[in-house]
Amino acid sequence: MSQIAKFRLLFIAMIGSVILTACSQHETDSAEGANGSDEKIYVLTTIAQIGEPLSIIGGERVEVESLMGPAVDPHVYNATQSDINKIDKADLIFYNGLNLEANLVEIFEKLSAQKPVLAIGETIDEANLLTDEEGNLDPHIWFHIDLWKEALDHAVEALKTYSPEDADYFEANKMDYFEQLDELKREAEKLQKIPEHKRYLVTAHDAFGYFGLMHGLEVIGLQGLSTEDEIGVSDINETIDLIETYNVPAIFIESTINPNSIQAVLEGAQNRGIDVILGGELYSDAMGEPGTEEGTYIGMYRHNVETIYDALMGGE
Repeated sequence: MSQIAKFRLLFIAMIGSVILTACSQHETDSAEGANGSDEKIYVLTTIAQIGEPLSIIGGERVEVESLMGPAVDPHVYNATQSDINKIDKADLIFYNGLNLEANLVEIFEKLSAQKPVLAIGETIDEANLLTDEEGNLDPHIWFHIDLWKEALDHAVEALKTYSPEDADYFEANKMDYFEQLDELKREAEKLQKIPEHKRYLVTAHDAFGYFGLMHGLEVIGLQGLSTEDEIGVSDINETIDLIETYNVPAIFIESTINPNSIQAVLEGAQNRGIDVILGGELYSDAMGEPGTEEGTYIGMYRHNVETIYDALMGGE
């Protein structure tokens, strides 16, 4: 058994112990919180793409914390011992699911018997989800604004169920926030101005399928859906071939992934005399630093739209 597997088993056992000793206290605290207590509802999320919108929708009635910060790759994230207190303290837990947080699924499934735990990505009808060549569901649904609204709506319903007296407040905030997402969607329509022969988005891993679906871009990921997928010389060469075939003007690195693989593609293409540049850094599996524009879901999305537009337009 690997060291990671051993740690996960130990962690799960520790979670179980904490739940057993604290269960009665949680029931008391939850009852107080759901019956008019001034204490805020503590919401724990895995990724900030869930947490930051819920902090806006929940407003002053909630305290939201995300386990994974900027530059953290959720595909390979392993819970630490310091996460135990956060998980135990949480009134509700939301995660993306669809195997994004692969190393946490077993923990969350165990906790679901004790408190509300929801994989919001798995509330979406599978008929609307993308798959890879092997049939694996694409978990990066936050890049499709309409689908993300649907997923967030399920999270808000869970909040309303937990605290019915705050339901109207949450619903009003949700509608205000969704209007902002609709405006973001209209802003992103500028990507339709990119000439069709330039609408190729080459990135480090296949995280932008939903983005491409929504905005009419052909997405080429050096890795598969997970960053755990291996990258071989053949993957690099095949990507260079595609860049040459379609005259791709720019390729992009991602904030959560080592840029070496994309740099290898760039250097290999340039060595062949292919005219391609590094178009900039995109946010894929994590957002930017808290307190910055890119540290918000809307700001992160807008950054990606502007970066892709500027690079692929190539001065046109």
